[in-house]
Amino acid sequence: MRISICVGKYAAVPYCVPGLELSVHCIEELCYCIRENAFLIDASLMNDDLVNWIDKDCGLTDLAKELYPMVHKKGSLSSFVTMILEFTGLYDGTVTGEVEQTLKKGAGLSGIEKRKSQIDYLVKKKKYGAAIRGYEELLSQWQETLKEGGELPAGKVRSGILHNKGVAFAGLMLYAQAAECFLEAYGIEKDSRMYEDYLAAKRMELAEEAYIAFAAENPQGYEAALKLEQKMEELKKNWRLQPEFLRLQERKGFREDGEMQKYCEDNEQIAQALKSSYRISAG
Repeated sequence: MRISICVGKYAAVPYCVPGLELSVHCIEELCYCIRENAFLIDASLMNDDLVNWIDKDCGLTDLAKELYPMVHKKGSLSSFVTMILEFTGLYDGTVTGEVEQTLKKGAGLSGIEKRKSQIDYLVKKKKYGAAIRGYEELLSQWQETLKEGGELPAGKVRSGILHNKGVAFAGLMLYAQAAECFLEAYGIEKDSRMYEDYLAAKRMELAEEAYIAFAAENPQGYEAALKLEQKMEELKKNWRLQPEFLRLQERKGFREDGEMQKYCEDNEQIAQALKSSYRISAG
């Protein structure tokens, strides 16, 4: 049986986290909410209502005493959150440091840049469909702001949006759409890495003969294509050393040797793991 030791009390009245509209009932739930939504949190989290809730409802007076001065002296959001995470001890130093860095990156960003960071986080979590929809909304917002003569961040932010939208498409194996995004991003910033990503997407999209013909029609990308092939060879070598590849080889052996029961049992384990991963991603 697994036992979890909590810090403080389970609050009779939940606290609604500003901006997220999520209710938490204890300090651990607050920490989990902060970690999972770090890109969405802003300075509105630092307020007397939260500190009073930590003090009175959770019974964590010592923590509240440390937090009150940070609210009234306008301390940094990252320091405020780090103090809560470290006091609770739910996460190790690595996770706490990641949250702190996330909050620091968000400080001082424009609305578009902050929203981009939030959507980039979805890509990191492999929630590609939601990320693509978010990037499309953000690009529409960019165009509206441009029409209205509003202030926009540097052009490289837009190229970053397009590039990461391409990454999300590639994550869904929609390589033609990914290639379009990478090429448009390259057209804005002229970053050679974006052009290499464009070639990689085309290589995955096209059959081998079609890709060779495509590369021949684009001699300006000859050196980039050579670099890509070198990277592909390195990736193939590394893939053959991965546990996933070795397991596939073992499964292939089951089938070739007629051990169908083992083969089917292994298939079932893999299917269950994929279902679990999908549920987590969809949730």
